[in-house]
Amino acid sequence: MNRKDFTEEIDSKKIEYGKDLIIDFDKLKKVAAGDPVVPVAVQDVDSKEVLIIAYANEEALRYTLEHAEAAFWSTSRNQLWVKGKTSGDVLKVEEVLVNCEQNSLVYKVKMLGKGSCHVKNDDGSTKFGCYYRAVRNGALEFVD
Repeated sequence: MNRKDFTEEIDSKKIEYGKDLIIDFDKLKKVAAGDPVVPVAVQDVDSKEVLIIAYANEEALRYTLEHAEAAFWSTSRNQLWVKGKTSGDVLKVEEVLVNCEQNSLVYKVKMLGKGSCHVKNDDGSTKFGCYYRAVRNGALEFVD
């Protein structure tokens, strides 16, 4: 893999459903150039599985704390993103953890829908979490 592979324009279907390893190493550079945000790891409170990595600004964190529903700042749409508002896959926030330097968060959540990822399974259902592939022998392999 060379740097060109990571920076060229890639079809989102190839990224979301493909088996090629195409990591966006420039993501944080793009995020840092936009609104002030912190990364948020979203973890299922029961299984401890990491479901999503997203970003929150002050508005998203305030909404999350007031409504006990996961909200983020969409860095691609530049707007508040309340998870489940359109899909119905709400993430009820049980606890918000803050790291030692107060520059990242963990939302411990209970899923009220069937999944948390915007990517769908073959049957059209929502994937449980966003981490549904593993790197094996230099390529991506789908995992349960």
